[in-house]
Amino acid sequence: MTAPVTAPAGEAVVDPDYPVTPVPAHARKSFLSLAVVLLGFTVFTPTMLAGAQLGSAFALGELLRVILLGSLILGTYVAVLGWIGANTGLTTVVMARYVLGNRGSKLGSILLGGTQIGWYGVVIGTIGDLTAQAFSWESGAAKAAVMILTSILMCLTACYGYRGMYWVSAISTPLILILAFWVLLRSLDEVGGWSGLADVRPDGSMTMAVAITTVVGTFVSAGTQAPNWTRFARSGSQALVACVIGFLIGNGLMIFFGATGAMTFGQGDFVLVLYDLGLVVWGLVLLFGNLWKSNADTAYAFGVAGAELFEKPRKTPFVVGGSVIGTVLALVGVQNHLVDYLVLLGVFIPPLGGVIIGDYFARWRGGMPEGERLPALNVPNIAVYAVASGLAWIAKETEFGVPPVNGVVVAAIGAYAVGRAGLNRRLT
Repeated sequence: MTAPVTAPAGEAVVDPDYPVTPVPAHARKSFLSLAVVLLGFTVFTPTMLAGAQLGSAFALGELLRVILLGSLILGTYVAVLGWIGANTGLTTVVMARYVLGNRGSKLGSILLGGTQIGWYGVVIGTIGDLTAQAFSWESGAAKAAVMILTSILMCLTACYGYRGMYWVSAISTPLILILAFWVLLRSLDEVGGWSGLADVRPDGSMTMAVAITTVVGTFVSAGTQAPNWTRFARSGSQALVACVIGFLIGNGLMIFFGATGAMTFGQGDFVLVLYDLGLVVWGLVLLFGNLWKSNADTAYAFGVAGAELFEKPRKTPFVVGGSVIGTVLALVGVQNHLVDYLVLLGVFIPPLGGVIIGDYFARWRGGMPEGERLPALNVPNIAVYAVASGLAWIAKETEFGVPPVNGVVVAAIGAYAVGRAGLNRRLT
């Protein structure tokens, strides 16, 4: 059984989202609330771009198999991490303290927080570019104004924490899904129904391994931070099911929508499909509603990473600081240069989740109690992480297997083995 997650007696709560302490029982959320937040996290229009690559490379039958297998892998990994987050009440970066040591955990905070700041900038820049495209703006100042105002809105939502993300997700996600299904019907009309879609022949090529890697890679890095939200669950089983809804169903649907857009309209992004249909306003509604909630989640993630990195009890200063950095990156055009860098980091982040999973089952199933004496560096687990990351990178370069899966499996097995062997015994 896991140790109870309660706040230290007599300690005032500084931040209602508990960025560096376990979420107490009274602050836990309902299953519906958690499912809404996680589904809102994964219903993400840029995921459609990955789907577009698949849609141009596979016929419908093979496409569905690729999406199902990739989503099962992603959903299983995130669900296990989410279950652990609910049992411990801790964020991913705080759990890394128990796994990598008090100083070793800073590696996780830098990786997770830094990646999310970069992605925040990519999304802000994308919003500016697509808005300018929709209205045929030539003025750079107008595009910059859209980026800044949008960033302020997302930053404020993240500062409100779980509550802010819940309400944005509850309002925007149903509207986006309704619109997405409507465009899917228009796509089917375009090709003569499901039979017509099945008859569409791909004009590209992609191996099955690369295709599955593409599906898994869409959210494996962000999914590593699922405990940031599942720690609010009232039970591990609720967290597990909510992760399956978000990362298997939600993410899989967005990939499928992107694939059908590519197969029927030659576009992998519903925003651009709506533009082609002359529905510019609805395209912008989809764009802003979707990216608002997703980027607020991103800002929240680098906020809690910053709180752990600098060992502060509040996330807000780091949400604001990271948002400013991300906005500056967007203004200088980071969205045109950072994608490859983010994909590379996607190889190195999943092994961190694997080490947490393996070490949890080896040493921490009884709980991760506050006040536990921890080493500055947990060298065996850091070594496991380094080996798993190196093998994942080699797999990426050689196109061997599914690199994120390779990294997670090696890390989880390695951390479990060294944990059970007592090579990183807790200090007493």
